[in-house]
This record gives sequence, C-alpha cells and structure tokens, in this order.
Amino acid sequence: MRERIANVATPDGSMETFIVHPEQNGPFAAVVLYMDVWGIREELYDIARRVATVGYYCAVPDLYYRQGRVRHEFRDANSKMISLHTLPEADRQLVTAPLSRLSDTMVAADTGALLKFLDMGEPVKPGAMGSVGYCMGGRHVMTVAAAFPDRFRASAGLHPTSLISDRPDSPHLVADRLRGEFYCGFAETDPYAPLSMIHELDGLLAKCPVTYHREIHAGAVHGYALPDRDIHHKQGANRDWELIFAMFRRQLGPN
Repeated sequence: MRERIANVATPDGSMETFIVHPEQNGPFAAVVLYMDVWGIREELYDIARRVATVGYYCAVPDLYYRQGRVRHEFRDANSKMISLHTLPEADRQLVTAPLSRLSDTMVAADTGALLKFLDMGEPVKPGAMGSVGYCMGGRHVMTVAAAFPDRFRASAGLHPTSLISDRPDSPHLVADRLRGEFYCGFAETDPYAPLSMIHELDGLLAKCPVTYHREIHAGAVHGYALPDRDIHHKQGANRDWELIFAMFRRQLGPN
C-alpha cells in the first residue's frame, strides 16, 4: 500500500489528511473516514489501512486543524484506550473541549475542500464515494451525505451521536437529501443513541429516498467499534465491517 500525509487547503487554513490506498490497479473508489471526539491518532490510520486493503482510497482528515494539532490518548495498564466516561472530570473536559469549537457546518465545508483536493489528480474514481464515521463522526457522515448527495452514496455511522436533536444543524433535518445507502451500527447501551432515538430514526428514514439499514449489537456499549478501546466489542465491529463492505460493493462498484 501507499500512504502519506497531505495538506488540504480549506478556506480556514491547511487540513492535515492521512491518505492510504493500494499500490496497484488504481484509480480507486474513495472513502472518507471521519474521526471521533478523541481526534486523529494511529488507531484511525489503522482502520483506514483496513479499508485500503480491500481496494479503496481512504482519507482521514484532521477536523480539529483550526485549533492546532489536537491529540488525546489515555491508556490503561493493558495499553487500551480508556473510554471517556471512566476518565476523571478534568481529563473529560480536556478531550471534549475541541468538539465544542467544531460545528457540523465546518465539517461540511471541510469536506467540500477535501472533494476538490480529490478531484485534482488523486488516484480516485469519479462519482460515488463512501464514508465511515465514529461517534461524532457518525453524525458527520449523515451531514456530509446530505450536503453532497451526488458524491456520498454509501455512508456508515458507528455508535453515532445525536443524529436527532434540537440543534438547528441536527442532521435529521436534512435527511430527505440522502441518496444511495446509509448504515448505522448501534450499541445496545448508549446514552448518545438511546433505543427511542434509534426507533425514531427508523421512521424518519423510511420516508426518505435512501436505503437505510442498521444493527443494534447486544452487549455493546458506546465506543464498541474502535479496535483499540477498552470496551471493544469484536463481534459487533466485525458485523459492521461485513455490512459496510457489502454496501461499498453495491454502491461504489467493483474495486
């Protein structure tokens, strides 16, 4: 595989973006990986490499770039990342502070800049793209799929947060713009995506011009899909990948 860090020009500066893709048989369908609240780290790069090994070009933008190089990791005695809810309050505030300064509108604008970059000579096939997002990134994939429906035709949110809220930019308000397919992997226990919200989302998306499917993973909790996490739920995460790659094949064509 080939990988590098690219600096993508945006209206607000330069967005560091990790890029990985196969060495042979390009161009490739593109997939954007949207980070969670912890920000950019090697764990996300490894997930991108997994996507690339099956034939896709994967980009991981650092959406906190306006705030400098934000990097957070807290690890336990087994070198696993400690979940946010178990951290001391001061550390939780440190991790969540950058999120308060990142709006979904900013993410949509940054994605527009990334699309322009991809169209300027990268080994990327024109047309349909995919996306995968974790935690807040799961909300962002819904936002950008609505903002760029002609491009994002295969979107996946894993333990996504606040897909339906009373915020003026809540992604459910633009769900009627979604096209292609949208998949969500949910934890059985998740304060950011309670069962009531999951069922409400079912009813909302059933009326929209998108094929929506989801799984609720028994025994999983918020953050389950990240492989380096102390509460990683391997069975649920592998089931997600099975369904995501099948969706990519349907919507993005053969590798």
